[in-house]
Amino acid sequence: MDEFGKFKRQPPEDRRQALIEATLVCLGREGHAGLSVRKISAEAGISIGLINHHYANKDALVGHAYEHLALGLLETVRTQVAAAGPDPRARLSACFQGIFSSAALDRATLRTWVVFWGMIDHSQAINEAHDRTYAVYRTLLETLLGDIHADRKGPRIDARLAAIGLSAMLDGLWLELSLNPTTFARDEAITLCESWVDALCAGAMPRLLVAAAPAKTED
Repeated sequence: MDEFGKFKRQPPEDRRQALIEATLVCLGREGHAGLSVRKISAEAGISIGLINHHYANKDALVGHAYEHLALGLLETVRTQVAAAGPDPRARLSACFQGIFSSAALDRATLRTWVVFWGMIDHSQAINEAHDRTYAVYRTLLETLLGDIHADRKGPRIDARLAAIGLSAMLDGLWLELSLNPTTFARDEAITLCESWVDALCAGAMPRLLVAAAPAKTED
């Protein structure tokens, strides 16, 4: 709103961005129970009528905010991966650095995630946003793991299953580090992930190896 208490005119894309940012602020401050379209409207400086023009209901807006937060953090990770150069192993290490970045470990970000998770049981929009963003996250890990093994000789890994396992490890370490950073250090979390990948590459997880196709025989 402007200094006279009137709502400002903004381009549609700017309005949507302002609404997403306002929703994330309100979720962190109010929690799900205290969240309302009126509070989002006041925080964003956008009228309730315009909010209803962009989103069918509050859940749709919150689902969009979830997706925006998740993909924004992933984009930060992708940027670090791209900056690491062509070496597949260095790119995966850069991914770990991004996942355990200060922005990802921010306490306010954790509070917002906790609110989102509390809405999973009764919000289809949140569930759909989670499914889409987790698929992007898992695909990134799967690609990075697959690139490592494509660059090496030896048995091929099941990159999909390995990515599921690695994402579970990353998420668990991220959550505990966010809840209590005195339990272990960020560098120790990264060391654990690096060691897991080293063991995978060394063949220490035979159940994650894909059996070679049988050789064709001449009739």
